[in-house]
Amino acid sequence: MDQRSTSDSDELRRLGSRVGAQRKRLGLSLRDASADIGISFNTLARVERGHLPDLENFRRLQQWLGDPTTPGTPGESRMEPTSTPEAIAAHLRTDPLLPVEAADRIAAIVRDLYDALAARPATAPLHLRAARTFTPLAAEGLADLLSRMQAGLLRDS
Repeated sequence: MDQRSTSDSDELRRLGSRVGAQRKRLGLSLRDASADIGISFNTLARVERGHLPDLENFRRLQQWLGDPTTPGTPGESRMEPTSTPEAIAAHLRTDPLLPVEAADRIAAIVRDLYDALAARPATAPLHLRAARTFTPLAAEGLADLLSRMQAGLLRDS
């Protein structure tokens, strides 16, 4: 096992004690802390007993602890993954049973499959400066784009 795997394993083993200490420092019961974190009571109890949470609950716990990083190489501070393949790769690297090389190989396979199978939104180039090229098809594309933008803004607000 290399240095990073050992460091990650140690960090994961300390997660339960860190969560328990934070909960006690805040004077929260398990039930109150689980509601505050956004995970189930049973999951929080298992984490405090040393069980590993799934990736989403791990992120919630890290955020609640005030630690936006995930375990990595010593001294390395990584922000939350920005894509599904990155999230899977980060989760694989926390598995104490997988050597780092194996986790990276699995992550590469997942990344390749994701790139091959993920649905990509249709795009159409649009050039508004040349009025004679602004065809009905381009107008429809612009209308569709603006509608999707508006729907996204309404959904996010």
